[in-house]
Amino acid sequence: MNVVEGGEAREVFYDQSLFDMPADSPAHRLRQRPGFSGFRFQEARDGALPWRTNDWVAFQGASYFRAIGELYQYGLSARGIAIDTVVFGKDEEFPDFTHFWIESPGAGDDAVVVNALLDGPSVTGAYRFTMRRTRAVVMDVEVSLNLRRDVTRLGLAPLTSMYWFSETAKPAAVDWRPEIHDSDGLALWTGSGERIWRPLGDPARSRASAFADAKPKGYGLLQRDRNFDHYLDGVYYDRRPSVWVEPVGDWGRGAVQLVENHTDDETEDNVVAMWVPDGPARAGDAHDFAYRLHWLADEPYPSPFARCVATRLGNGGREGSNRPRGVRKIVVEFLGEPLAMLPPNVFPEAVPTASRGTFTDCRTAPVPDGVPGHWRAEFDLKVEGTEPVDLRLFLRRGQDVLTETWLASYEPAA
Repeated sequence: MNVVEGGEAREVFYDQSLFDMPADSPAHRLRQRPGFSGFRFQEARDGALPWRTNDWVAFQGASYFRAIGELYQYGLSARGIAIDTVVFGKDEEFPDFTHFWIESPGAGDDAVVVNALLDGPSVTGAYRFTMRRTRAVVMDVEVSLNLRRDVTRLGLAPLTSMYWFSETAKPAAVDWRPEIHDSDGLALWTGSGERIWRPLGDPARSRASAFADAKPKGYGLLQRDRNFDHYLDGVYYDRRPSVWVEPVGDWGRGAVQLVENHTDDETEDNVVAMWVPDGPARAGDAHDFAYRLHWLADEPYPSPFARCVATRLGNGGREGSNRPRGVRKIVVEFLGEPLAMLPPNVFPEAVPTASRGTFTDCRTAPVPDGVPGHWRAEFDLKVEGTEPVDLRLFLRRGQDVLTETWLASYEPAA
């Protein structure tokens, strides 16, 4: 750990006397110099939270770091790099930030700057973080990477989160709370301008989804459901930050890849979203790139389209009638001004597609909650076998697209 003042670096050596510890703290039994586990920046002394007990950014463990955003609550984390996440026959590699250089801000500076050295068996790299604590937290990240070994899946600007269950699907009586997740979906703003929402899931087995793109405008793991009554606990999942990755410069061709692992507990981060460049990642390759991280309550660049606010699954057929066997009903809710501006008695058209299977009873209707622009689309889906089905849906009026595109991976029951 180093501090940079006047262009010169000075190492900060670990010493227990630097810390206030309770008399019964097990830290007293550590050897005198075990080293720092990481660092954090406290809130401003004149800020909204008591600065001694609250911090706004923390770097701790491997290449993980996180911020509280604008709702004063930690949640998902970012990472410096993701190496071979869920690659068959290979263990995932977790490089470390081994050295930090924290630059002392000058008078009037509104940012703190941290330089970091990344080191691992397959990669080494230099990072520069310029971080600002305003209404939210914004981080400008500059990266220079060099590969020591071939990498099967090289994930740049990765985000790591937790999704267990929500209103979409929940095992019976697994927990008393209605929903548990740090993030409920992946949002994409493609290079062509399309807005996409991919709800997260807790699959029975690990799955990876790739969304090919060129020159992406951004992506993020978001927490859209901000209703406390949907969580009902004291750890404030309704306040967890959303994190948006904004590429700086031309990232070329590649894919935003989403990895979802199975979990049966909220203590496991089971979701990763990252940018994977096209082409093989070979030993000797260099990657220089930059991006901006927005830790917010919502997206930094709101979409002009109505957006997806809920995904629900159930047995097919109409309410109050005999339900057909082997048919599932899928309901997608949208909310936004384009739907609120529809003339009276004008219904938007749902446009669903599937990688396999057949649709029946596809229709739209306003949600009867009195909220302007709150509509749902529903359809029945019949598929054979247990292989996943890729689904896609948006609403339109004539040739005018009214909503972002909803994408989902549906796993039929065995």
